[in-house]
Amino acid sequence: MTGKEHGGVKPPAGYRDPKSAGLASRSRATLAAAALVVAGCGSGAALSQEAIDRARTQGVAPELMYVVDLPGFELAEQSVGGVGEDGFGAVYTGPGGEQVELRVDRTPYECVGTCERDDGGGWYTVHEGRQAYVAVRKDHYVKLVCPVGQVDRAVLKRAAEAARPVVGDGTTPAPPPSPVRRGDLPQNGDGAPIQRTGPGG
Repeated sequence: MTGKEHGGVKPPAGYRDPKSAGLASRSRATLAAAALVVAGCGSGAALSQEAIDRARTQGVAPELMYVVDLPGFELAEQSVGGVGEDGFGAVYTGPGGEQVELRVDRTPYECVGTCERDDGGGWYTVHEGRQAYVAVRKDHYVKLVCPVGQVDRAVLKRAAEAARPVVGDGTTPAPPPSPVRRGDLPQNGDGAPIQRTGPGG
């Protein structure tokens, strides 16, 4: 800031132009917002209630519904559905059309192709050009599948091991909704609601 800009008076030490300070503040706010957007990418957002209901109507066990965090990938909710008898399946998509399949099913897990067991008890497999990492839990397993080389093996492993249950804690099935009790239904007869009348009715 020059003396001419202040009518020939030199600004005191530590002086900050309010306009410059405002611009700097807005710039910091913009950068912070951008950082939040980037941090949210591939965050494995929870399933919507609509997707959960759709999966349950297809016979998926609530305790087998999971979501994962895959950097750069987003859950395609329209892909959510049943796998096998009561297992769960979904697809995560990348910006270039890449796909990673999520499968959750009952144990035991049967490995197919080239199989490697790791120290954590999981499996890394390669079969017909596709790779998978399988995290084995108490009575079910979480499996992520994609073409070989599309996602790093370590990334698949971290995502599968950190998979989060959508309903409850992943060990106890969610109870069915309780029926609503009505006080105007008779215990005997045809079950028609009781029509209460007031004085003179």
